[in-house]
Amino acid sequence: MELPSALRQAVDTALEGVALADLKRASDVLSRRYRAETRDGRLHISDELAAKAYLAARLPATYAAVRASLEGVAGICPGFSPRSLLDIGSGPGTALWAVKDCWPDLTSAIMIEASSSIRDVGSNLARHVGLETQWRAGDVVREKLDFPQADLVTIAYVLDELAPAERAALIGQLWAAARSMLVIIEPGTPAGWQRILAAREALLAKGAHIAAPCVHQRECPIAAPDWCHFSRRVARSRIHRLTKDAEVPWEDEKFVYLAASREKTADVAARVIAPRRVGGGKVALKLCNQDGTAQERLVTRRDGDLFRWARRADWGDALL
Repeated sequence: MELPSALRQAVDTALEGVALADLKRASDVLSRRYRAETRDGRLHISDELAAKAYLAARLPATYAAVRASLEGVAGICPGFSPRSLLDIGSGPGTALWAVKDCWPDLTSAIMIEASSSIRDVGSNLARHVGLETQWRAGDVVREKLDFPQADLVTIAYVLDELAPAERAALIGQLWAAARSMLVIIEPGTPAGWQRILAAREALLAKGAHIAAPCVHQRECPIAAPDWCHFSRRVARSRIHRLTKDAEVPWEDEKFVYLAASREKTADVAARVIAPRRVGGGKVALKLCNQDGTAQERLVTRRDGDLFRWARRADWGDALL
């Protein structure tokens, strides 16, 4: 997956004149904080250099995770086309660009972000997105915020910055703000999955319908040390490779997401929850099923249409 061309060009312009050595140092600091899921009350992105390092090193991967999550929603909610967006912890506007790419009819967005540095960068990028955007200062870690309503509410890679009790309260606020859909994206780690599970439980208790990736409303059948997550391959630009001292032109971003809907969504028979294995006229799939079970299934040519689907199915795809 690549960034939309307008975003890629805007990022290239924003990075003009920034020394590569400075980007590398700032990127390394950011990466260590994200990998450790550091929660010390300080902003991950505290100055302009850190904001630009984020554009070079992290934006492509987070965009891919958010865009893939929205793709999972759009695939089973074909009638959903939000006109308004509320995004919390917006960073440089990653979700804004992903939502606009997924649903071109989006006309307005409110972006709430604590860091003035990344907020400035994001609002400059958003001049190229082609819709009305409002950028507001707001820190969900330190402040109690009031959120306006929107058709779609998104929050990506933010819940790890809050304590569990604060997360639960925030999820309740976000659900109240969502007219139609709430989408949460977290890193595809065991800890990220646990945060998604807690959000899922809280939203089900409030009467939400889980639209994706779950294909049922029952208890999650996955048990530790396994965990539910997905992956999307990200194309690296030249500056992306140089900033991360990477040799290969791609990286795999692992993520986990949850979409909660006000309306019941279409029935889904199963979802692929691990990479498929193909060979010898057979396809081995790990599926989460509508009856609340998870299973390893070997699909052969004798399975007809199911076999033809399985040969094309990717990690995260839904069997409708």
